[in-house]
Order: sequence, then structure tokens, then C-alpha cells
Amino acid sequence: MKTITILSGKGGAGKSTLTASLSVMLALDNKIVAVDCDADAPNLALVLGLEEKNFDTWESLTTGEKIQFSPEKCKTLKFCPKCQGLKKCVDVCNYSAITWNDEKDLPEINELLCVGCGACQLACPTGAFELKKVENAKIGVGKTQYGFPIVSGQLKIGESGSGKVVNALRVKASEIAENIQADYMILDAAAGIGCPVIASVRGSDYIILVTEPTPVAFGDLKRAIKLIDHFNIPCGAVINRCGINRDFANHLQDYFQENQIPLLGMIPYDIRFVKALINLKPAVVYEPNFKMIFEDIMNNCLLDMQETP
Repeated sequence: MKTITILSGKGGAGKSTLTASLSVMLALDNKIVAVDCDADAPNLALVLGLEEKNFDTWESLTTGEKIQFSPEKCKTLKFCPKCQGLKKCVDVCNYSAITWNDEKDLPEINELLCVGCGACQLACPTGAFELKKVENAKIGVGKTQYGFPIVSGQLKIGESGSGKVVNALRVKASEIAENIQADYMILDAAAGIGCPVIASVRGSDYIILVTEPTPVAFGDLKRAIKLIDHFNIPCGAVINRCGINRDFANHLQDYFQENQIPLLGMIPYDIRFVKALINLKPAVVYEPNFKMIFEDIMNNCLLDMQETP
């Protein structure tokens, strides 16, 4: 099985639109599994016409940690010889999740700001802080109307650990892929280059970079390319909405050629792509005339994968 990850760096560049249509095209002659790796704001299932209530299964994930505070273990500043009034727990928290309550003479934790880094646990001389596992997300498996399964995760509001959630998504997707003997796993990565994106990229066989002809998207794209280079993964590029700025689209083509990044295809700006999203349908399903565009991208991608050692 080959793993293809679709990445852009910039949000809204068209990753999910491309993932959905490529998945439909690939599924015509192959067994595939689609994975939405944006646990903070998953929407690939919606683009494929699958709402949360239509998923076959949902299960809880416990991949995050939160700090638990025991007031009985924390002596007040006045009586604690170990702390000696230094308030180390407050000072070491880089997320401002711990403040000091002068009336109670005790620290207070804001659970929405706590990311479970454990710095306060290491700093506290009385052992009043302890990291404990928390249920921070859920993972769902559904079957699309196009004949392939999709795995999606949702991080709870205020929780952290989206990178670990993506790891869990990939494990679940790999199990499904093995059961159905899938040929391809397609990952729709999150925006940016943070933990969830790194968790999506690592171990991939090929990366499809999606960008649009704007300076903002280009800047984010170059950061994404640095990430790919770090993992030494072959990649190709797709320019979305190429018609909104022809000059900059030409500049992107020159950049890809200079950096030996194959241009897999160009997608025009067309209001029908928006209408497809509104109707919860992949672009190639909503408008059959788009099939040639995505078929070319798919074939160029598969050909480059074969030629890349």
C-alpha cells in the first residue's frame, strides 16, 4: 500500500477539494482509504457527503494529558520551606495556565490553557502537580457513497494533542487498509507545519503540494517544502485557482521547475467548485467536466511515484 499526503501549508488552498476528487477517481480502479488528518477542524467527510451522524462508529481517544492539582499537597507560601515563596509553578508555565490566588495562597489552573507539558510537575518541590490522561478526542469510521471508507478525528474544544490524534487516525486507517487490502491511503493534512502536519507527513510515500497564485500561499508553501525536504519524501505540486493571478501562476511554475518539483496539474478558478462544496459533493461528481483535470493530476502523481526511486 502507498500513502499519499496532500499538503499546502496555507489553510483554504484546496486540500480537501483535491483530496475528495482524487479519492473518487482513485477508487474507480483501486481500493483506498481516505483519512482526514485535521483533527481541529475536520471537513473531508462533509466534502464527500458524509455527516457526523452518518458515520458507522465513533470511539473516544485518550491521547492527551492535563495537570491535576492537589491543594492538600501544596503548602502555603508562609509554611512551605521547600517552595520558599518562589511560586515556581507559575513561573515555568509558558502557557499562562497557572496563576496565583493571593486570598487562598494557592495556585489555580486554567484547564483551557493547560496543554499538559508537565513543566509545573517538574518544578513543584512538594509534588502537588500530577499529569493524568484525559479523553481529548474521538475517532470515527464511515463508508462513503463512493465505495471507500474514511477515517476522521475530532479534537474536543479546549483540548490539545492533535498530533497524537493524527497518529491514532493513521493506526486505525492502517488496520482498515490491511483488512480490505487497500492499494492507497490518502491523507488530507491540516494547515500549517505543526505537530498534526508532521504526524501526517512522516512515513508517507508521496506528497502532493497544493497552492494558489498568491504571495501568502507561496510563503506557506515554501515552509511546507522545507518540512518535506527534512523527511526526504518525493513530491509534486498542484496550482489551484490558477486563473486569479496568471502572472503569479507563471512565477510558481518557474519556481517548481527551478527546484525540480513536478507540476502535476493546474486547477482553474470556477464558481462550480464552490457550488460542489455547498452541495456536499466532490467536484468531479458535481461537475463531470472536471474529471479530466483530476484524472491528469492523478495519472501524473502515480507516474511520478513509479519513476521516483
